[in-house]
Amino acid sequence: MLVAVAFSLTSCLDKVPESAIPEGDAMNPAHGAIQAYQEAEQFLTGIYAGMMSGSLWSGYLTLVPEIQADLAYAVDGYSNAYGNIWQWDIRPTNAEIEAIYGSLYSLIAKCNFFLERVDAIIAAQTIDENIQVLDYYKGEVYAIRALCYAELIKCFAKAYDPATAHDELGVVIRTKYSEPEPSRRSSLYDSYALVLEDLARAEELLDTENDYYGAFYMTNASVCALRARVALHMQDWETAIAYASKVINHPDKTFDLASASIAYTPQLSYFDYMWQYDQAFEIIFQVGFTPTSFGGQLGSIFLNVTTDYTYYYPDYVPAQWVLDLYSSSDLRYKTYFQNVTTGYDHALTWPVLIKYFGNQDFISQYNIYQVSMPKLFRLAEQYLIRAEAYCRRANPDYNAAAKDLTTLRGARMSTASSVSLTADNYLETIADERVRELYMEGFRLWDLKRWGNLYRNGEGFTRKQQTSSLKEGSSLRVKADNPLFTWPIPQHELESPGSEVQPNESNK
Repeated sequence: MLVAVAFSLTSCLDKVPESAIPEGDAMNPAHGAIQAYQEAEQFLTGIYAGMMSGSLWSGYLTLVPEIQADLAYAVDGYSNAYGNIWQWDIRPTNAEIEAIYGSLYSLIAKCNFFLERVDAIIAAQTIDENIQVLDYYKGEVYAIRALCYAELIKCFAKAYDPATAHDELGVVIRTKYSEPEPSRRSSLYDSYALVLEDLARAEELLDTENDYYGAFYMTNASVCALRARVALHMQDWETAIAYASKVINHPDKTFDLASASIAYTPQLSYFDYMWQYDQAFEIIFQVGFTPTSFGGQLGSIFLNVTTDYTYYYPDYVPAQWVLDLYSSSDLRYKTYFQNVTTGYDHALTWPVLIKYFGNQDFISQYNIYQVSMPKLFRLAEQYLIRAEAYCRRANPDYNAAAKDLTTLRGARMSTASSVSLTADNYLETIADERVRELYMEGFRLWDLKRWGNLYRNGEGFTRKQQTSSLKEGSSLRVKADNPLFTWPIPQHELESPGSEVQPNESNK
């Protein structure tokens, strides 16, 4: 899963993209308009290829925050995958944290390389269609850069508070490829300001006519979905509502929740099909895989079916409290979990996560297991964002929020009753629904972080040992003010020559 990121004392911020064409040859208008146009297209393809990295959404970036949180338990006899993360022994030399940090900045460098050259290529074009396509490519790259910075901020900066954001550390901002820039962290406010600026540019360049479900490329709808998510993290409730509504109420009705009760095939519902074949009207954007070009295996630590192709040897199994959240009429349960007897000597019998069993076409045709396309934006999340924002804005609208949750649950349950929300129960209700819907998609740790003391009076969470769980870590108690909710800046970043990067509290 590891990609070639820097684990030496060389700064991740100074890395040349791994697949970069030499500077004198890539995207050079002097080659001629057609050749430069083709190189721009090829380089954009390389940026999307970089998004496949197992250090990012198809691996570490999705799984590390979930394993660190309270959603799963390490099984006695496990392979020690993510062991330090599970036990909250998170240090600035942790390999997974370094890989996430380095891979995001490597992707940003590729975006900066593209953006630095694309305007000259556009100016050299004489074909209007080429100019339009290059403008669209430019919008995609702004969107990808915004996504990368949003992820870095979420991982390596404190939760956003509008009252203190100017005084809190954000991340190191790099917007140039050829020109040197100081290795110094911007404020949290300025870090998010760049994200918003990039998203505004992307929204202008990407039109809604090119929105489509199951997209492998960033679209206007992807930008709106990210804008809604960023607004939620920034406590900008009205903007979160506005942008989530743009996706939910798309003018072309492009997206629709995948029903778990309506059959798409004789064996599978629309919801089942989304997870088994990576196709659904609900998917706004996913990292596209092919059988010959794919990233990490999201399902491996939950299944390890390829050990002997007979038994499962899961490193992690769902927490009992998570399983208890699903009612008997909740059809997500059978899509996400399956009760098995594991191959361990202790023969643990437990529901394992099958959500990432893998794309069935990859399995049947190529014997590739446990590989699922990461679904970075789904319509379900937009309903959850809007519901929370309705409840947390200056004039709460609990009825509107309840309607969104009722709509979502209606698509997921065999029989669903209306949800009722009040000032006293809204956060717990939404938090539980986010776990049910977004289980192991990379949200839980960051939800706990941004809710802070608002959730369960700041008590955070306590793990209680369950059947055959690993003793170390099974009784962990983590309060909302624990500094490790913000990951440490990698040590080599702090120690690289000329670095002015300040550490986090979790570095100490």
